[in-house]
Amino acid sequence: MTRLDETAWPGIPPQPLLIVPLGSTEQHGPHLPFDVDARIAAAVAQGAGSRIGAVVAPVLAYGSSGEHQQFAGTLSIGQDALRLLLIELTRSARTWAARVALITGHGGNAPVLSDVVPTLRGEGHDVAWLACGVPGGDAHAGRTETSLLLHLDAARVGAFTTVTGATAPIAELMPELRAGRLREVAPSGVLGDPRQANAADGAALLAELVDDAVARLEGWSIAAHGQLRRIA
Repeated sequence: MTRLDETAWPGIPPQPLLIVPLGSTEQHGPHLPFDVDARIAAAVAQGAGSRIGAVVAPVLAYGSSGEHQQFAGTLSIGQDALRLLLIELTRSARTWAARVALITGHGGNAPVLSDVVPTLRGEGHDVAWLACGVPGGDAHAGRTETSLLLHLDAARVGAFTTVTGATAPIAELMPELRAGRLREVAPSGVLGDPRQANAADGAALLAELVDDAVARLEGWSIAAHGQLRRIA
């Protein structure tokens, strides 16, 4: 793996795969810091990049997080700005990278990626995206993300054993979230239940996410909306 934040330009291999991790700066309940999505995306990108010899960019720490704007500290650049940023970033990268993979740790970035990646592919750019998703995991600041951060940096996790959140299926909550009423749905900011989170689960979850990313990146099979499908 070659990390752009640790490498001078002569160290860039010819026509590499570039992995760009995408995160957010948004509330993650009363117990997790604002950069959870960015940290997870960066960990997955670096874990996968080290296994397949890719170049990994610094994480983009801002995303489309309007649904969290009721909580102080959230910094969202919105869908339009994110779309333009990803277009220009990919066009720039493709002057020296053969392929660009965008890995998002924040679900709110997915609608933009679903729109912008097909646009870029229509311009002739070999670009695709994937999300850091765990089957059966909860949506936001619950057991999944709390366990991951306990593994990545336990010192940054606050008390969580009494934290409660909205546990209804995300599909049921989505209309309220899209309307910007996350705080009414979940006053704590949590969508899920973090109370049983633990670092061992976090390590296993990260390994699963990295394995999934490697399988998708190596297969490079493009599904609907420019997303990478997993090849068994």
